[in-house]
Amino acid sequence: MILDERISAYLRALDPGSGPLLEEIERKAREDHVPVIRREEQAFLRTMVAMKQPERILEIGTAIGFSALVMASAMPEGGHITTIEKFEKRIPEARENFRRAGEEKRITLLPGDAGEILAGLSGPYDLIFLDAAKGQYIRWLPDILRLLPAGGVLLTDNVLQGGETALSRYAVERRDRTIHTRIREYLWEITHSASLTTAVVPAGDGIAVSVRTAAPAGGGIAAREKKENQEI
Repeated sequence: MILDERISAYLRALDPGSGPLLEEIERKAREDHVPVIRREEQAFLRTMVAMKQPERILEIGTAIGFSALVMASAMPEGGHITTIEKFEKRIPEARENFRRAGEEKRITLLPGDAGEILAGLSGPYDLIFLDAAKGQYIRWLPDILRLLPAGGVLLTDNVLQGGETALSRYAVERRDRTIHTRIREYLWEITHSASLTTAVVPAGDGIAVSVRTAAPAGGGIAAREKKENQEI
């Protein structure tokens, strides 16, 4: 928890909720120890989707479909969500949740490795929600930027890792140091990219909000990778 618990509790108390079905899905997820976004993050995600009104959304990390349904509740009637999930055990439950919500036609689940699937997508996507394997964020960034048009929004969840991201590498457990390093590298890239304007919001476990302002210009991981590919 990044914010003071009293503040977080107050913000949760203000939240009107997501409706009976989503609250049931959320409750079951927590009972089954499936990670789903917190109440304050749900409100933030709904608000961003309502503000952007994206026609095409890409989600990386479906889990049981909870976040996709939160976004679907706020996207325009003609909108569509493409969501990617690798963990086979959760895919049937996600699809069933989409069916129960009547959203199976507006949400397409692509099963498999996110890196491989991203490489094959053509986009563009008006909004991308990144909430999957944290250590892979930096590796997926070139394809994410390729799929994000000017004016597009990238939302990245769990970037502060309960506050650990701000700590020295040697202050975190040895087993967590690789993820710690990669998340810090990812945050550096998206906050210093010539093609993104980024703010990090300390809601939930930390959400980075990035707006695509222009094509890459000379620096950043996407530009470096493009140059390396051209030289091969």
